[in-house]
Amino acid sequence: MTKKLTIKRKVKEPEPQNEAPDSHESSDNEEEEEDLLQAVKDPGEDSTDDEGIDQEYQTDSSEDLEFESDEEGNYLGRKVAEGSSGDDDEESAEDEEEEDDADAKKSSKNNDEEAATTSMSIKKSQEKPTSSNKVVPVVPARDPSKVEYADSDTSDEEDIRNTVGNIPMHWYDEYKHIGYDWDAKKIVKPPKGDQIDDFLRKIEDPNFWRTVKDPLTGQEVLLTDADIALIKRINSGRIPNEEHDEYAPWIEWFTSEVEKMPIKNVPDHKRSFLPSGSEKKTVSRMVHALKMGWMKTTEEVQREKQEKRGPKFYMLWETDTSREQMRRIHDPVSAPKRDLPGHAESYNPPPEYLFDEKEAKEWHKLKDEPHRRKLHFMPQKFKSLREVPAYSRYLRERFLRCLDLYLCPRAKRVKLNIDAEYLIPKLPSPRDLQPFPTVESLVYRGHTDLVRSVSVEPKGEYLVSGSDDKTVKIWEIATGRCIRTIETEDVVRCVAWCPNAKLSIIAVATGSRLLLVNPKVGDKLLVKKTDDLLAEAPVLDVIENERIKTAVQWANAEPADQEKGVRVIITHFKPIRQVTWHGRGDYLATVMPEGANRSALIHQLSKRRSQIPFSKSKGLIQCVLFHPVKPCFFVATQHNIRIYDLVKQELIKKLLTNSKWISGMSIHPKGDNLLVSTYDKKMLWFDLDLSTKPYQTMRLHRNAVRSVAFHLRYPLFASGSDDQAVIVSHGMVYNDLLQNPLIVPLKKLQTHEKREEFGVLDVNWHPVQPWVFSTGADCTIRLFT
Repeated sequence: MTKKLTIKRKVKEPEPQNEAPDSHESSDNEEEEEDLLQAVKDPGEDSTDDEGIDQEYQTDSSEDLEFESDEEGNYLGRKVAEGSSGDDDEESAEDEEEEDDADAKKSSKNNDEEAATTSMSIKKSQEKPTSSNKVVPVVPARDPSKVEYADSDTSDEEDIRNTVGNIPMHWYDEYKHIGYDWDAKKIVKPPKGDQIDDFLRKIEDPNFWRTVKDPLTGQEVLLTDADIALIKRINSGRIPNEEHDEYAPWIEWFTSEVEKMPIKNVPDHKRSFLPSGSEKKTVSRMVHALKMGWMKTTEEVQREKQEKRGPKFYMLWETDTSREQMRRIHDPVSAPKRDLPGHAESYNPPPEYLFDEKEAKEWHKLKDEPHRRKLHFMPQKFKSLREVPAYSRYLRERFLRCLDLYLCPRAKRVKLNIDAEYLIPKLPSPRDLQPFPTVESLVYRGHTDLVRSVSVEPKGEYLVSGSDDKTVKIWEIATGRCIRTIETEDVVRCVAWCPNAKLSIIAVATGSRLLLVNPKVGDKLLVKKTDDLLAEAPVLDVIENERIKTAVQWANAEPADQEKGVRVIITHFKPIRQVTWHGRGDYLATVMPEGANRSALIHQLSKRRSQIPFSKSKGLIQCVLFHPVKPCFFVATQHNIRIYDLVKQELIKKLLTNSKWISGMSIHPKGDNLLVSTYDKKMLWFDLDLSTKPYQTMRLHRNAVRSVAFHLRYPLFASGSDDQAVIVSHGMVYNDLLQNPLIVPLKKLQTHEKREEFGVLDVNWHPVQPWVFSTGADCTIRLFT
């Protein structure tokens, strides 16, 4: 018989706690629980998700269902009423309709009572003060046995009070609610106090220590004594259930008495009558301990006790007997094995191993020097092994062998098997280091003798070269056209374009004269400004020293030289080999190898004054160089390089090249690395912050290296040698001082021709592009791009 559900509300009275009656018991009795369950609708009016399906709830029992709720009206479970009877199964349909009407009236009345009760409980909870004058609801712990869905595995029903389901609660951190209930209404978060409120509650509320926060609802739950006892048992490592007896009496499932007939007639396993493997390992360890002396027998222990009782003697000096014994035990060195016998030692050797008359005569001739013999015996041939006689030298050779083993100090030799590939450093591919010059683009022809020096304008439009044909030529780089030729009275050793882009001056070292030439190319205003600067000599108030007057003299050029472009002539007392400019363009230095203690001179263009920086000769000076950033002066002699501070006028550092003869040097634009070329086929890379010795020694050329040069912008450097080759290399200097420079050879450019053992004489880089210029003994200048 189909019977409709009858819903009855039952208000659960709170259980009294073992506390003071005046503090909590009165308040618990006054609070009433709120029933949040809605009136159960008729099956015909069901509005659940199963729309369009007629459902009927059938039950065979006559029990009335009663639902329980907590103080806030949350659903806890259902119980069967004790007073229900089974006579309702026989009721008719008319009785059912009357009962439905009565239930509807009763439910409406109950709803009115529940609303009044709920408003009263909320009012009382609001009147209850806290330490921070904020209402913080305290929810007692629920009994899992009374929850209807306690045994269910549905994640949405883990906590019946929060119907949002099993979702990450941090989604609602920025909102005032924590989800929605079944009626799509927001579930508002309970009020949350700050740290001051928590501190005041901790002082005033005696139950603060047993209050925990529910992570799903955000409400605070008051733990009962049973919950605290359970937590203490789990924390102490005991069984949570107090009623469980972990020391229950032993139940003997199988009898300990030996039966006459076995339960199972299975043959014994093989391991049952084999010796134990673990016992074997134990015995082997004990035997090893006895051998090493870690473990001693009873007799040895008693013997040691008797020795301790007697007089004791000690060695004054430690002998090598104990160490030798331990070495033989732990690190034995096997005796060297003799070579295996060859065909010559056979009793029936092949005919080619037998001595002829000449070999036998030589063998007997070396009787006094047996160590020079190829064989210490003479091979003989016998028909069978029975005919071989006794060896007369057997005992002697055995004796010598024993002497060798006794007297020879043996030691282990560790052999390192190193593959040749591991010795070669792993360098990046040249394709990853582009751009760099790879092909020959232009050849500048016009000189009739070898070209010694070349220099590029700071803007990169023009090129100047000096040759042994006593001419200085100015070229246009893009077209290869010779714009101007300046004739001199002597061989041109060196040319240098002023690095200051605001001046158009070329320093030409020819013989013992230094010519300051205005090339008259480029901007006309710049050319005019340069002429105005060099036209008149400034008046000097300082009287020059006689030592300087005899070494160098300044003079304006004559009208014949003025037409060529020469503006100032600085006459030296010895032939000039090199000239170099300071980065700002006001100072320049010249080198006269034959000038002894006046080999190096520094000239100031604006004041037309010269200085002799050194009073004593430190050696045969080959070249000098200015530091690009600091006030330092580099002086290279035949074997070493000295660095001087121009401000303090003292020696800073001395670089040891360990070479026979230095030919030239170039400094990195950052000023921390120096590249030196030598006539003994080497290039030396110095890290000035690291050491006074070369960081890297490069042997890339087959003949003398005459010139090296760094690029001003790109991490490139080039070297020219008498082997007619220009080698372009990658030289990256990092800002990190702990990281070493990266040096990778990139390209070998060999297009010059050799003339009288001379090849490439000078190399120089374009100031902007990754192009390199080279001059050679074949009277040409070549551009590689």
